[in-house]
Amino acid sequence: MTQRDYVKRGRATKQTKKVEKPAFPWVNVTVALLIIVGFIFLLWKIKDNAPDPEVAEDLPEVVATEPEKELPELPEEEWEFIRTLPGYEVEIEQTEEVQSTRRYIMQCGSFRSEEQAEEMRAQIAMTGLESVVRPSEGSNGRWYRVMLGPYDSKRAAERNRHTIRDVGIRTCQIWYWNQ
Repeated sequence: MTQRDYVKRGRATKQTKKVEKPAFPWVNVTVALLIIVGFIFLLWKIKDNAPDPEVAEDLPEVVATEPEKELPELPEEEWEFIRTLPGYEVEIEQTEEVQSTRRYIMQCGSFRSEEQAEEMRAQIAMTGLESVVRPSEGSNGRWYRVMLGPYDSKRAAERNRHTIRDVGIRTCQIWYWNQ
């Protein structure tokens, strides 16, 4: 087995490279032309072979076996409610809305340091709402809770929570306040 050294061989010169032009595909062109001419000849042959629509000698005639029955006339419908509806009057009992005695409170944060709680309170104040920082003693130490409310309805608390969400505070929770 001999190894060839392609690097020493160098590049091929123009004399050694022969570029052959591809031959014109005469066979393909001839077959395509024969198919096109054949299709045109077929269309020319069948153009006069369509039967005349006026002459229908070969087609059997359809004969009606029984005479058509006339449909009965539709009876005029009487709508009774058209006459009686204007005479009716609907009475609705209106009761006063019972005011809920429930009140709601919203907590937005609970922090170990009072500075963090005051910082959140300042962010809430930028929305135009007033919040309170309430210290509370728990089983695990002193916490500072940021609270809003109390609210007479949950809808009012939800409205304020959406306002606070626009600032970027998404930790607010609404709870039933049992005083």
